[in-house]
Amino acid sequence: MGVEVLTFGCRLNAYESEVIGAGARQAGLSDAVVLNTCAVTGEAVRQARQAIRRIARERPGARIVVTGCAAQTEGQSFAAMPEVAAVVGNAEKLESSTWRGLAAGTAHPFAVSDIMAQEVAQAPIVPGHRGMPRAYVPVQTGCDHRCTFCIIPFGRGPSRSVPMGAVVDQVKRHLDHGAAEIVVTGVDITAYGRDLPGRATLGTLVQAILRHVPDLPRLRVSSIDSVEADPALMDAMAGERRLMPHLHLSLQAGDDLILKRMKRRHSRDDAIRFCRDIRARRPDIVFGADIIAGFPTETEAMFARSLALVEECGLTHLHVFPYSPREGTPAARMPQVNGAIIRERAARLRAAGEVALAAHLGAQVGRVLPVMAEGGGMGRTEAYAAVRLGRDMPAGTIADLPIAGTDGRRLIAVEAA
Repeated sequence: MGVEVLTFGCRLNAYESEVIGAGARQAGLSDAVVLNTCAVTGEAVRQARQAIRRIARERPGARIVVTGCAAQTEGQSFAAMPEVAAVVGNAEKLESSTWRGLAAGTAHPFAVSDIMAQEVAQAPIVPGHRGMPRAYVPVQTGCDHRCTFCIIPFGRGPSRSVPMGAVVDQVKRHLDHGAAEIVVTGVDITAYGRDLPGRATLGTLVQAILRHVPDLPRLRVSSIDSVEADPALMDAMAGERRLMPHLHLSLQAGDDLILKRMKRRHSRDDAIRFCRDIRARRPDIVFGADIIAGFPTETEAMFARSLALVEECGLTHLHVFPYSPREGTPAARMPQVNGAIIRERAARLRAAGEVALAAHLGAQVGRVLPVMAEGGGMGRTEAYAAVRLGRDMPAGTIADLPIAGTDGRRLIAVEAA
């Protein structure tokens, strides 16, 4: 048996899992399972532990290697699990020497360095391309903020940016290997460029990609902190049609006191104003958002303001997180909301999100929309709505398709006459 890499969590982890897999296989590591873990919630860590025990039962003799954010923040606890052969930190997982050492049997079983000492963003290139039409390009990692609910800065370290030239080269590489859409991603991408010489920002990076890669059909940006969106990004969203009209916003809450207790950098009015201003520049824009239900001290009235934000900001794609305390964060020491109430509020938020998505999809019926085929009979619109295709299309093909209907979660296209 070779190497299997299991990914938990974010798009950045998904990209890094490709790097890990390529490095481990090139090093000759065999009969191993690598878990690239997430630490964003206690549930994510629990799932990783559960997976470790399941793998040990189902694949006796396989070497289990744990890496990722949970390995970085809770490495000793994973090392104490008898099923685990090695624990590898977030910096070490991207080093080819790590995997050579594990393959040769010379590596220390616990290789987790001080992530806060990292000063440069690692920008490893994934060799080749899996033939997927959408490729993720990390442009930044780490975070300098200290939201009271979040452990991720201690898993990823300080904010570090990949130089603009390296990002453009990576985009070109993916395009050469068949990608039709690029998603720039990271931990806190609106912090891009602050650690680089000159005046680089996320917006100037986006403009540079579109300028230097004129054959790129589609460019997206992943989750952003709306209050930190720079003028160049706003201009690009307004004037660059190859920049897709879809933004996912890290909003987290709609009540000002809760936002303050979260140590967020925006107010409720800031969020509403941002959505209004972007929509004025790009009327076809569609917003997604992260919202936490049941943050410590949240009352029903406070929650109602978060719920109302779905309509006031015109949110379409909602990611709802029931709050769970992370040991070592300030929010874990605040007065907690009852678990049953948290679950009920999360359900109400998800229901509001489903209504908003269904309304957006319903408004597309009867239109002809550019759709990129993703394989398996599915595709995506420019606004990131899922589409069930009416005919077989090679992955990466972009075609204008009539939208005949919706099932409430995705659009249904028919073949053009």
